[in-house]
Amino acid sequence: MKQRVLSLLVDNTAGVLSRISGLFSRRGYNIESISAGVTADPKFTRITVVCNGDPLALEQITSQLAKLVDVRDIKVLDPMESVSRELMLIKVSARSEQRPGVVSVANIFRANIIDVGKDSMIIELTGTQNKLAAFIDLLSDYEILELARTGITGLSRGSKDVRYL
Repeated sequence: MKQRVLSLLVDNTAGVLSRISGLFSRRGYNIESISAGVTADPKFTRITVVCNGDPLALEQITSQLAKLVDVRDIKVLDPMESVSRELMLIKVSARSEQRPGVVSVANIFRANIIDVGKDSMIIELTGTQNKLAAFIDLLSDYEILELARTGITGLSRGSKDVRYL
């Protein structure tokens, strides 16, 4: 199984996300993560889809996406030629005597403590999937109460492939 990160530029219309996810569903392909947001031009949305499969299946899903009416541009984000990040919020059980240890781990990863309660802390971390996994691993000595991840979002490096609509 190979992972592919697709960056789609689509019309910002009702139902576009449903049509894209429906294409995956109808063909029996799984979406590992999906993120979407309006671009600098509010007529368009950038959708980043992470999917896994054999090379032939990944090529097929990419070509099928290109046939959708709402899809204006597709880029396969090669890890060596793109920048991608994921945001994670993690709530950790932390009594007052445990907080310095949690703060120390957060500082190593340049994470932000965004909320402190009587017996818990919420930490925000942005980075690659490997960085987030390493952070979770170092927090294994503490009880993780909740965790939310946005999924990968990314852009290709440079300006040679930028499409202006």
